Amino acid sequence: QVQLVESGGGLVQAGDSLRLSCAASGRTFSSYAMGWFRQAPGKEREFVAAITWTGGATHYTDSVKGRFFISRDNYKSTMYLQMNSLKPEDTAVYYCAARETGWGIGDYDYWGQGTQVTVSS
Repeated sequence: QVQLVESGGGLVQAGDSLRLSCAASGRTFSSYAMGWFRQAPGKEREFVAAITWTGGATHYTDSVKGRFFISRDNYKSTMYLQMNSLKPEDTAVYYCAARETGWGIGDYDYWGQGTQVTVSS
């Protein structure tokens, strides 16, 4: 099993940047493909970005392509989400997740508690 803790959220203005972190503990971090999701008020949780075990491949939802960048440091057991050019519609609770087999937009096995990101206009 793996435990996940997100950090780095906050209140920013439109156009600003934030970097979220997801610290993992427990089983070897490099055993898991990882992803970021978000849930805005009144909406369902949605996929944001995913990264393979080595970081060699990534995938993004269309609305964040070119603005958000997912990465991981397996030595530090940490995953990151660099968010640039933030928009009010990016406001949500952001969750990191780990997947034991395969990688992609769904079927994640473990979840963090989330970190709030609020973007003011």
